[in-house]
Amino acid sequence: MMVDSGLAVERQATANVSPEKDREVNGDYTSGGWKSMDASWQCGYASFKGKRPSMEDNYDHKSAEIDGNLISLFGIFDGHGGPRASEYLKEHLFNNLTKHPLLMVDTKVAISETFKRTDSDFLASESNTTRDDGSTASTAVLIGKQLFVANVGDSRAVICKAGKAIPLSDDHKPNRSDERKRIEDAGGIVMWAGTWRVGGILAMSRAFGNRLLKQFVLAEPEIQEQLVDEELEFLILASDGLWDVVPNEDAVSLVRMEEEPEAAARKLTETAFARGSSDNITCIVVRFLHGRMEVTPLSVTQDQCVPCGGSQDGC
Repeated sequence: MMVDSGLAVERQATANVSPEKDREVNGDYTSGGWKSMDASWQCGYASFKGKRPSMEDNYDHKSAEIDGNLISLFGIFDGHGGPRASEYLKEHLFNNLTKHPLLMVDTKVAISETFKRTDSDFLASESNTTRDDGSTASTAVLIGKQLFVANVGDSRAVICKAGKAIPLSDDHKPNRSDERKRIEDAGGIVMWAGTWRVGGILAMSRAFGNRLLKQFVLAEPEIQEQLVDEELEFLILASDGLWDVVPNEDAVSLVRMEEEPEAAARKLTETAFARGSSDNITCIVVRFLHGRMEVTPLSVTQDQCVPCGGSQDGC
C-alpha cells in the first residue's frame, strides 16, 4: 500500500550538504565533490553535455540525520524527451524519501513507495502540458553500514569489492526476458526500431514519466542491498553515456588509478567521451574510507581539461 507522504513524521534533519567544491569549467562541464560529516566516505562527480545539443542529465546528493542516524543519498537522473523529469527528480525524490515514515524501519518499502509516489506526482504536475518527458534514476541510500541501491531505467550502479567490478543494478531494457514478458502480459509490444523499444518508441522498459507508455513503463525500482565492509572500496553511479562505451571492469580500473574521487569521476567522463560516447555523460564516485584519513582534494591544473578528444591545442 502506498503511504501518503502527508503521514510522514517530523524528523530532525541536517541541511542538505553543499558541494565541497563545484567547478563549472565551461557551460557544458561541471565537476566537484562532497564529503560525509562522519568521515565515512568522500565522493566526486562530473557531468558533461558531450555531443548532445542539450543537457538532460541531473545528479543529486543529500545528507540528513533521521532518528539519530546519519543517512546519505546519491543519485544520477538521465532525462529523455527533455530535462523536466530529471530536474523534477533532482528537486523532489530524495526530499520525499527522507520524509517517508518507514525509511528507518523498512528501507526497501520506503524506497519503492517513494519512487512510485514521486512518479505519480511528476505526471500530475505535467498534466496540462503536451510534453512527455521521462527519466532514469540510479540511486544509492547509505544508512550506517548498509547500502541500498535502487534503479529505474538504464543508468547503472557498479561497486568495486576486493578489486572486482560487481554490478548492483540490471539495466531495464525491453528485450530483457522478464521485462519483455511483463510488458507483453500488460498488452504492450516490444519491437526492433534501431534498438529494442517499448511500442517502437522507448529504448528502456522502466522510467519516471513517459505518460503515453505508463501502462508498460513503470517507475518501480529494483533494489539491491550491500554491506559496506572493508572489502567494499567504492561505488560508481553513472548514466548510460558512460556505460554505452565503458564496460564495468574498465570503469573500476579507471577509478582505482585515481586516489581522489572527483579526479576519478572526471577520468570516467573523459574516457567515455574519448571512446565516442554520443550522449550526456554524468557519474558519481563514492569512495568508502573505513576509518582512514580522508583523501585530500587535488587542485585544479591545466592538465584537468574539458574532454575534447584531442582536438584542442595542447591536448
